[in-house]
Amino acid sequence: MTSTENDTSEHERDGGEAAQPETVAIEFCGEWFRPEAGESYAIGRDADLVIDTNPYLHRRLLTIDSEHGLWWLSNIGQSISVSLATPDGAYQAVLGPGARVPLVFPALVVMFTAGAYTYELTVHTDGARFTVRDSFPRTADEHVGTTTVGAVALTSSQRLLLLALCEPILRGGMVGSSQVPTSAAAAERLGWPLTTFNRKLDNVCDKLDREGVRGLRGGVGKLATNRRARLVEHAVLSRLVTAADLPLLDAVPADRS
Repeated sequence: MTSTENDTSEHERDGGEAAQPETVAIEFCGEWFRPEAGESYAIGRDADLVIDTNPYLHRRLLTIDSEHGLWWLSNIGQSISVSLATPDGAYQAVLGPGARVPLVFPALVVMFTAGAYTYELTVHTDGARFTVRDSFPRTADEHVGTTTVGAVALTSSQRLLLLALCEPILRGGMVGSSQVPTSAAAAERLGWPLTTFNRKLDNVCDKLDREGVRGLRGGVGKLATNRRARLVEHAVLSRLVTAADLPLLDAVPADRS
């Protein structure tokens, strides 16, 4: 092998422009979609992968492209932020409009909200460069009625609140789109007065905001619907609540505190 050929091979192994990206597949609603290297693959309301006809969803919200031997996920929307996480919740990120991330994990769950609906899909990358660690352990203190996931301690009623909001997604098994319940519907599901639900919702959002979770504080231009949707995205992706917790909702008449 000549010196030039050897240099070229080393350049490709190092991830230079001549290297080819691994393959990527998108799982959405039980179907699989496979972007092609060298072409920009769009996801949205009027795109290569059509998510929904929801008028609140951008025509093209996300793109997947190959560049410099890597696949990249870009948010090309103008107003919708996208939540990302590995399936175990060990890695999480929020991809704002105009931002992009390399697809370096074997699987990445993507969630976003448009109007009243939250959508989820999973991007699978062959030959990914990073592996995920085990998810945070969950411990319970029966004496004080709290559950700790990682550094976040939740009371029993806070877990119930999250379950009521996340129930449609958790029962759907992360297969496509789900409608986030209104505060009134979630309060009725739990048998709580709306004022109690809203107070507990404020407490949960304040607690997670102090832990660095973005998009939960109210304010000008931030509607309650958006706050609930962001809370649902974080709770599901970080595994604060899971489908295994759903039986707890059956016991809510006995606990309306």
